[in-house]
Amino acid sequence: MFDNILIYFVVIPVLMLAGLGLCRDVKQVRTVAVVGSLMLMSLSIWVLCDYLRLRAGGATEPMLYTGSWMWFAPLNIHLAVGVDGISIAMLLLSSIIVFAGSFASWKIDMPKEFFLWLILLSTGVFGFFISIDLFTMFMFYEVALIPMYLLIGVWGSGRKEYSAMKLTLMLMGGSAFLMLGLIGIYYHSSVGGEHTWNLLEIAENNAIDHDWQNFLFPLTFVGFGVLGAMFPFHTWSPDGHASAPTAVSMLHAGVLMKLGGYGCFRVAIYLMPQAANDLAWIFLILTGISVVYGAFSACVQTDLKYINAYSSVSHCGLVLFAILMLNTTAMTGAIMQMLSHGLMTALFFALIGMIYGRTHTRDIREMGGLMQIMPYLAVCYVIAGMASLGLPGLSGFVAEMTIFVGSFEHADFFHRAFTIVACCSIVITAVYILRVVGKLLFGPVQDDHHRQLTDAVWWERLSTVTLIVCVAGIGCFPNFFVDLIKTTFSPEIFTVLGLN
Repeated sequence: MFDNILIYFVVIPVLMLAGLGLCRDVKQVRTVAVVGSLMLMSLSIWVLCDYLRLRAGGATEPMLYTGSWMWFAPLNIHLAVGVDGISIAMLLLSSIIVFAGSFASWKIDMPKEFFLWLILLSTGVFGFFISIDLFTMFMFYEVALIPMYLLIGVWGSGRKEYSAMKLTLMLMGGSAFLMLGLIGIYYHSSVGGEHTWNLLEIAENNAIDHDWQNFLFPLTFVGFGVLGAMFPFHTWSPDGHASAPTAVSMLHAGVLMKLGGYGCFRVAIYLMPQAANDLAWIFLILTGISVVYGAFSACVQTDLKYINAYSSVSHCGLVLFAILMLNTTAMTGAIMQMLSHGLMTALFFALIGMIYGRTHTRDIREMGGLMQIMPYLAVCYVIAGMASLGLPGLSGFVAEMTIFVGSFEHADFFHRAFTIVACCSIVITAVYILRVVGKLLFGPVQDDHHRQLTDAVWWERLSTVTLIVCVAGIGCFPNFFVDLIKTTFSPEIFTVLGLN
């Protein structure tokens, strides 16, 4: 087992948990968190480089670094792992945000306990992205969700108990739908006369009957869609983000919500392609509403976290919207949007946490003139805002343009009309981003106490610079990431969709 490099994406967080348990002071806790997150980021970069080397050398398997070890024989459950270009992109995103979040939480209260739960959440995230066994994937999915209740309920702010309970109940409801869908997939997919949980085996054999696909597809898509903040199941997201501590908001919006999009992409679409073609129009309507509704809702908020939370509803809705277009260009844009949104929303939440830690308010009506007081944080906020509204040269532009071009490839009125509606979200996004930037950073200083505030310190600068470099890197060198993602669409596993 340990000769498979992917296993270490779970082993390293488990070792971090053990190390945190042995820590006796804050300095040791910080050391474990930073060293462990740096190891995870280095591992993801190494896997990326080696994956590209193998593909360039002629490797054509649907997934590389595959391995499978029997876990529970009566139900044919395996600890099965493997990655393709999309999985590696998600692993890289997760490791970067965990690394940046470690520095953003430098001054957190009860750091030992906080990082224990945060790393447990990270263990679930990494395990989810490397799993190709549906049962194991669901297990890691739940491991990623469970710590959220305590992270928000204990270290959060505002109505933290209400937000934590609301988030937990709604996500557990989504998990119930998802569990029913996955059990149905298992019992209605037979390979060689034996039921299987293995993603590759089910997809390659197109094992699920068409009628059962039409029943199971809504269960799995809604199950994952709840985590992806799909309308009308999005209401947990703004409250959860608003109450969560900084690093939890970064990891939650930047990575955890991507489990929803990735799950819809990897499980619902690929394993049930006929149902996806039949039923995509229903969910296109819901995700189209998410895109516009989230943007309009952000326009009327005054709390910085609520603004970014509703912005996340809009951007994550765009991910699901693009996936449902069922063509290569739009799906590539969806993955690019997951990367872009993950990085820029993590940057937003990090900056909001840093500003709140100084001003002790998130109400934009009580702030102003911060550009002259804390210019570094102000400039970083402008960069994050420009990425969100799709400024060329930053990641948001590349992702959204790819989605809209791919969506407009459909020649029928229905798809093109909803594409135009989704495009309108760009204008709405510009409204609330420019409104916040103008109110927050420019104009007169609203509180004389704010004149004594300090700018970012070294650990805050390291966290924000890491994310800004990545946002600019995707915007300036998009072909690298597009080529990485498109290696996923050539193997046989995806031909069942008839992708063009």
